[in-house]
Parts: sequence; structure tokens; C-alpha cells
Amino acid sequence: MNIPNIKNAWFLPLLLSGRLLAQTDSSAPASPVTVITIAGPGANTSAAGTVVVHKDPRIETLIKKQAQINEVTTRDSRRNVPGFRIQVIQSRDRNKVFAEKTKIYQQFPDLQPYLVYQQPYYKLKVGNFKTQEEAEDFQKQLTKLFPTGLFVVRDIIDVKPD
Repeated sequence: MNIPNIKNAWFLPLLLSGRLLAQTDSSAPASPVTVITIAGPGANTSAAGTVVVHKDPRIETLIKKQAQINEVTTRDSRRNVPGFRIQVIQSRDRNKVFAEKTKIYQQFPDLQPYLVYQQPYYKLKVGNFKTQEEAEDFQKQLTKLFPTGLFVVRDIIDVKPD
């Protein structure tokens, strides 16, 4: 009677169990295949290497979802950018500053006024100008209504996203 050598047979169950437990995902749809041919400059295309990429279609879904999330989360940062405004008045008298704000609303209804309180002063700034030249051009129109005290200042301005 010939008994096989037991010392060398211990790996047989491991080999069979590994084959039975192999990971396969039968629920995933067939993945698209992308074939990329790589050739260096001046290289013969017949000698070029080929890479086959098996891409899970769920990756595209994740990419689209991340793009939507990025769109929502960066929307506010695209609305506020560095720019220029025209400072109309700076005063400790709140009523005086509100009176000037009313003048702005009456004379320039499309111009957005911004009232800021930086202790102890109230500051009235107007406009959302991307360049200093734009602000200076509009400053000339405001000079008719406010002959003194107009300054072009750097500020974070509101822009409409494209």
C-alpha cells in the first residue's frame, strides 16, 4: 500500500479553499475597457506598449457626484472676490450716514450701498467694481452729488457668477 507523503500534502486544502473564496462581483455590470497605446517621441508604433484599463462604471457616478458637491461648496467663494468700492462718508454720526445712504438710493437706484460699522465710525461704501479704473470713472459721477470725501478703497466685492 502506497501512502502519499503527508508532509507535502498540507498545501492542497489551502490551494482548493483559496480557489473557492476568490473575490468576484457578479452584481457589477461589465466594466468598459479603455486601451491606451503608449509610444515615445519618434518611436515605432509597432513597438509601442499597450495598457488595458478596466474601469468600473460606478467611478463615473462618483465623479459626477463630487463635481456637483464642488459646485455647491465653491459657489460662495466665486461670489466674493477682491475689488474696489467708493467710500462716500465716514462719520461717528449714524443719522448723517443714513441720510447719505438715502441720497444714494434716490440718485443711483442701481448702485448698491454698503453700510459698515467699525467702531467708532460708520462707513458708507458703494458699488462693486472689479478694477480701480472702473471705480474712478464712477467716482466722477458721484462727485456731483458728494463734492468732497470720496475715496476709492479696496474691498471684497459681490459679483454675479457666470
